Amino acid sequence: VQLQASGGGLVQPGGSLRLSCTASGRNISTYPIGWFRQAPGLEREFVAAISWRGGNAYYADSVKGRFTASRDNAKNMAFLQMDSLEFEDTAVYYCATDTAAILPPRPAYWGPGTQVTVSS
Repeated sequence: VQLQASGGGLVQPGGSLRLSCTASGRNISTYPIGWFRQAPGLEREFVAAISWRGGNAYYADSVKGRFTASRDNAKNMAFLQMDSLEFEDTAVYYCATDTAAILPPRPAYWGPGTQVTVSS
């Protein structure tokens, strides 16, 4: 499975961005999708995950109520809508997946990240 996150950029505090994760090489419609991020000098951390049907989504406390994960299985894509962005959201964002029914802490498949910078 090849994954590619896109949609990052520079945004002011309070702004919004929508990240996309495009999968190729395999149909991921039955796999969970996770979003992770890594800020400079910090470890990679979990942001959000969505079940394969999209009916269940899970969020880190730091983004709960501001970020929304979704997916379009017909297009082999997933999305992360990020609203009310804060300086602390600045990081490289990655999407990941795994063949396990529940996304493990270290998914097997990762794509290159996309930079999100929140700055005034």
